[in-house]
Amino acid sequence: MENWASTLLPIAILVLAFWFLVLRPARAQRRDFQGLQSQLAPGQRVMLASGIFGETVTIGDETVELLVAPGTVITVNRHAVSRIIADEIETEPESSTDS
Repeated sequence: MENWASTLLPIAILVLAFWFLVLRPARAQRRDFQGLQSQLAPGQRVMLASGIFGETVTIGDETVELLVAPGTVITVNRHAVSRIIADEIETEPESSTDS
C-alpha cells in the first residue's frame, strides 16, 4: 500500500504542475484572444502580429481589410490582429519657463 501511494503522489504533483503552468495560462490567453476578436469593429486602430498598424475598414468572417496608408488597403486574416490600439491623447511637452 505504501509503495502504491509513493508512486502515485509524484505523478499527481506533475499533473497539477502541468495544469497550473501550461493549461491554465493557455486557456486564459485563448479567452483573451476570443474577446479581442469579438470587439473588432470598423474604424478601430489595430496592430497585427507582424507589427503593422492600421485602421479597420471592413471585417469579414475570416478576413479584415486594413487602411495602412492613405489609399492603401490590405486584406489580412482576422487572426493576425493581435491588439486593439486605444486612442491616446497626444500632449505637447511643457516648455520650461525658467528665465
